[in-house]
Amino acid sequence: MIRFEILSIFPEMFASPLDYSLLKKAREKGVLSVSLHNIRDWADDKHKMTDDAPYGGGCGMVMKIEPVDKALTAIKNKIRDDVTVILMSPQGELLNQDIARELSEKKNMIIICGRYEGVDDRIREHLVDREISIGDYILTGGELAALVLIDAISRFVPDVLGNEESAEKESFSNNLLEYPQYTRPSVYRGWAVPDVLLSGHHADIELWRRKESLRRTYQRRSDLLKGAQLSSDDEKYLEKIKFENI
Repeated sequence: MIRFEILSIFPEMFASPLDYSLLKKAREKGVLSVSLHNIRDWADDKHKMTDDAPYGGGCGMVMKIEPVDKALTAIKNKIRDDVTVILMSPQGELLNQDIARELSEKKNMIIICGRYEGVDDRIREHLVDREISIGDYILTGGELAALVLIDAISRFVPDVLGNEESAEKESFSNNLLEYPQYTRPSVYRGWAVPDVLLSGHHADIELWRRKESLRRTYQRRSDLLKGAQLSSDDEKYLEKIKFENI
């Protein structure tokens, strides 16, 4: 089982997404656990403040270190096992499939959802193991980013997906975009499914899918090809595609 402990000042934001689809089924199976914690519960003042004005002046407020530190200590003492602490931050390493796969090997994770103009930098320096971003843009808070991270990681956890091969054949898993997919009807408004997919010839289908995956990656995300494991046949096909696009 993989355990997520979420630190947020708006834990209610997680309720609905976690109660649907694969994440709900994984929690019901007991292969995934998500616990929500309100950082305000560890604030000392009567107003339960988790933010304060930044030293040196400036716009906005900054998340305070004390309640976050106390929350982390309390949760770690409860778990009594190795814990990876993650801060969702636009300054973090950009989330990709390899990071999601790597984190799926962890048993316990605490995810801190920042708010306001950011967090006291001592949280980043002394209390977290990793900072992760889901893209080069700014969100109102880290809650939505944390949900993306949880979903991406969970797909690698055994028994979460119905088909255990699904995670390994999706886009980005091998630094290639996924091949096109089709279903019934075979012809709709004159738009036909490629004949090879209706042939029943599995070897031909796999070859077609590989070529389409290479083609789509070259046309849409050629940067990914640098990290892909390509055979000599793949290389030859890519050269053909490049020639076609000259």
